[in-house]
Amino acid sequence: MTRPTVLAYYFPSWHQDARNAEWFGADWNEWQLLADARPRFDGHRQPRVPAGGPLDESEPAVFDRQIDLATRYGVDGFVFDFYWYDDGPYLDRALDEGFLRASRRDDVVFSLMWANHNLTNIFPSVDRDPQKPILKRGGIDKAAFDRMVDHVVETYFPLPGYLKIDGKPWFSVYEIGSLVEGLGGVAEAKAALESFDARARAAGFPGVHLDAIVWGFEFLPGGVTVEDPAALVADLGFASAGSYVWIHHVAPGGLPFPTSSWSAVEEAAFADYERYAASLPLPFSPNVTVGWDSSPRTNQDAEFVEGPYPWIPVYDPSPEEFERGLRRAAAFLEDRPRENPFLTINAWNEWTEGSYLLPDTVNGTAFLEAVERVFGRNPARPGPHRAADAVTA
Repeated sequence: MTRPTVLAYYFPSWHQDARNAEWFGADWNEWQLLADARPRFDGHRQPRVPAGGPLDESEPAVFDRQIDLATRYGVDGFVFDFYWYDDGPYLDRALDEGFLRASRRDDVVFSLMWANHNLTNIFPSVDRDPQKPILKRGGIDKAAFDRMVDHVVETYFPLPGYLKIDGKPWFSVYEIGSLVEGLGGVAEAKAALESFDARARAAGFPGVHLDAIVWGFEFLPGGVTVEDPAALVADLGFASAGSYVWIHHVAPGGLPFPTSSWSAVEEAAFADYERYAASLPLPFSPNVTVGWDSSPRTNQDAEFVEGPYPWIPVYDPSPEEFERGLRRAAAFLEDRPRENPFLTINAWNEWTEGSYLLPDTVNGTAFLEAVERVFGRNPARPGPHRAADAVTA
């Protein structure tokens, strides 16, 4: 099998952010939600505790330690959740001040996934009302989109570590529905993406490689569901498609609450992968998810009863179950050989959604070790520069 490029989604909410300070208080970030989390039912593993304690990802030295871990265990790079709303970026210091200033940044590849969705106040969610207050609308108009494109093309695409396919910088779109809604329709979205490609060409690239995240159910508050992703991604000019997290492939209320078999979630995800691979007119890359537990984003004093995100079931799989998913994804890719195969993992650090490769005090590096067992280290990537016992991220 051709070794795929293994990319981990990176959620940049572990530093002080100006918007969060305005909304939630000067010292707030999601480490507070994680520290406040409590068991909500028998056998519930909360709070999750990072092996190295909370970290400030806006510090380059912190990112150097994370890059050490990635290269040590066969993770080739990060796909950063990238937020750009009507008035500019959000949660950008992890990338701009942490990763890009790290001495080892070029030892891994990186790319961006425009992750906009309707940002609602779920920090924490105080009830199960689906009509929660919206802090920022996910869709943006053409003027804001163009400002984002200019920033991305000028700031990130020229960097040597930015992921490129045949010279084209890779850029993912998490929620196609919000893209279309904000720009005013499918025709307008197509024109905006064509202008994105033209802007990249004007900067000296052969275009932009657009990657669509496809999923069929509305889980994020205010999310826009795409009913026919195959037709839409083709019309909009995407070059590839993938998935973000397994929980997107399970219908709301489709599994027992508060927890059930991780195998059932795996089966639902791969059933969708088979369908997408058969119906999409472009390559599809599978995702493997570490686990799921968004309960830290719920009111810890309220009864834990199923409702809209984040009041959804909890899944705490073992490293062995995660490895089974990796091997299944490897087989999925082997059955569909192509140039430049990719696989994504959710996630590097989604602590408040219970999906993270980073070591905690219970499993240590077991999930990272599973990645190395299945895919090995990429021979094109440098090995770690520090002793193993010095890595505490």
